[in-house]
Amino acid sequence: MVFEPPKRLVRALGETAPDGDDWLEKLPEAAQQAVALRELTVERVQVPGGRSSLVVLVRTADGTPAVLKLAPGRARPEAERAALAHWAGRGAVQLLEPFTADGVLLLERLHPDVSVRSLPEAKALLEAAGTLRRLWVEPPADFPFETVAERTGRQAEAMRARADPEVAPLVDLALAARGELLDAPPEHRLLHGTFRQSKVLGGERMPWLAVGPDPVVGECAFDLARLVRDRVEDLIAQPSGAATTRRRVKRLAESLDVDQERLRGWTLFRAVESGVRAGRVGRPRDAELLLEFAGWL
Repeated sequence: MVFEPPKRLVRALGETAPDGDDWLEKLPEAAQQAVALRELTVERVQVPGGRSSLVVLVRTADGTPAVLKLAPGRARPEAERAALAHWAGRGAVQLLEPFTADGVLLLERLHPDVSVRSLPEAKALLEAAGTLRRLWVEPPADFPFETVAERTGRQAEAMRARADPEVAPLVDLALAARGELLDAPPEHRLLHGTFRQSKVLGGERMPWLAVGPDPVVGECAFDLARLVRDRVEDLIAQPSGAATTRRRVKRLAESLDVDQERLRGWTLFRAVESGVRAGRVGRPRDAELLLEFAGWL
């Protein structure tokens, strides 16, 4: 089988590696090798797939449905493996091959086309939040993960260097919020890192399981902040979008015992960071939506 990378993956990697991507060129051969080494039977490449990895639906030698996932080093696949191993299937997809170190993940098969995003909005938020709560555990000793301070530090530098002058006041607010939040974080937990409704898929062991973490260690409000802006295009389209957003912050904070102001602060920072980055890589519509959303906070 020829492993043709989905257009969504090619486009996304082009944003993060505009001068070319050696990993993408080698991907078909790497996928063939990974399949042969594990004696897998390929069913199909998942399309449209993700923005940072190739996902292939396969069966193991004994016929077990599984997923083969290949990602470039900058997507931190070994950190993902370490997080999934620590969660051991509690709230997240389970590793079927815990100990390899080649940047390839073999995972249990969930329902790849069924996410909580397919549910009505209120139900989707409830199910997603319940899944997220199960992931917030003590990190392993000597954990191999970035901290929230480290990750947002890199992001803050990029925001300062590349923000459009028109959004500078919003960037300043976001950076000030980050500084205050890092002064006294209330807890340090293992976090999903990029959690949203589309990262929660239907499963057999449990109704809903999280996939695709970019794990980080820090306070729970940071993880929840990305969920606040889910379906941002729908929020922007509503006449009451700003009020709905504030109610969502309050509801999610209360349901997961997270400080409401800390959640608001991290939601602001993460929305502005994403908006500035979207503008930088040529996605002006996404940038406009995210920055308008951030202005409501």
